[in-house]
Amino acid sequence: MQAWSGVDVPVLPGRGAQLRLYDSADRQVRPVAPGPTATMYVCGITPYDATHLGHAATYLSFDLIHRVLLDGGHRVHYVQNVTDIDDPLFERAARDGIDWRTLGDREIQLFRDDMAALRALPPRDFVTATETIGEVVEMVEKLVADGAAYVVDDPQHPDVYYRVGATAQFGYESGLDRAAMLELFGERGGDPDRPGKADPLDALLWRAARDGEPSWDAPFGPGRPGWHIECSAIALNRLGVGFDIQGGGADLVFPHHEFSAAHGECVTAARRFARHYVHAGMIGWDGHKMSKSRGNLVLVSRLRADGVDPGAIRLGLFAGHYRQDRHWSDEVLATAQQRLARWRSAAALPAGPDTADLLARLRRYLADDLNTPMALAAVDGWVTDALEYGGHDAAAPAALATAVDALLGIRIA
Repeated sequence: MQAWSGVDVPVLPGRGAQLRLYDSADRQVRPVAPGPTATMYVCGITPYDATHLGHAATYLSFDLIHRVLLDGGHRVHYVQNVTDIDDPLFERAARDGIDWRTLGDREIQLFRDDMAALRALPPRDFVTATETIGEVVEMVEKLVADGAAYVVDDPQHPDVYYRVGATAQFGYESGLDRAAMLELFGERGGDPDRPGKADPLDALLWRAARDGEPSWDAPFGPGRPGWHIECSAIALNRLGVGFDIQGGGADLVFPHHEFSAAHGECVTAARRFARHYVHAGMIGWDGHKMSKSRGNLVLVSRLRADGVDPGAIRLGLFAGHYRQDRHWSDEVLATAQQRLARWRSAAALPAGPDTADLLARLRRYLADDLNTPMALAAVDGWVTDALEYGGHDAAAPAALATAVDALLGIRIA
């Protein structure tokens, strides 16, 4: 499937510092050490509603990673999926009296439009679940043949499940105990009470055909993919096991990323699906996590329709650290808009202070686990000096704009 249109990323003088990111599995910040081509898989949307700021915060965090890797001299093979076949999509389509494919296509296009407006760099591979049914079937076949998966004894609904104990290292990514896993599994799409399962934590690989749901043929019976196996198959078939970064929101650590990693590790006999597991914090509004179920969404498309500059949206989200749960508010937006206006005023000056130190600091802060609050403060300092004291470097305002564009994805000139 076609992603959104890309933007040109300016090439800065010199080379950026080595990126260091917090790894959820290791519980520490450590270096990302890719080869000439860095590989990154980020879990995408389920297209049953519009892009909200929680989505935007996640994808813009990985956009920063993309940009820092490019600045470090790497090519980037970035893969993002779209879960265009899942219960929430069917439920919303039934509620609205619309075909699920039509709903999915509409929301995918809106997501593309939002990401393009936010100047997020597009993935090389933008892949829907329905495009990869054959890949999933092949992977499920391997898991069943190896005894890592089984068909439940239910003639009506012979679903296929993954055995939670199929890999000895299961649980290393989240670090949760069994009780916490069971609680989250039930809250986040799992079915611990499903009769016929060998273990309540066993995860659905293939949902046997039900009346009124789309299905595809498979050796183990017609049906459709489970959620976790979709990402395993897409990542393995495009990046291979041991790719550099698997990413998404913090709510994906368990069960989604834990199981998608386990499926891939089981099929390949690898110790670790990805070399780094990176997760962005949640965005709240009115004291709660922003989510469709709460109805407290701030939509990117609505902000755009209201004339909010996408650069201000980026600045508002970057004002907090990407791993922190944080809140959006009218005050956050107003502060971001004021900051953007000041930066643009400085970029329009005829001259300014030298930018060499600013560029070095921007690179250092962003390479240090995406320390955007410090990066924004560094630009603020330069801007204050330029606006209040001027400078003698006629090339400095343009150099500022180029650095902010390349590293933060914000156009100020």
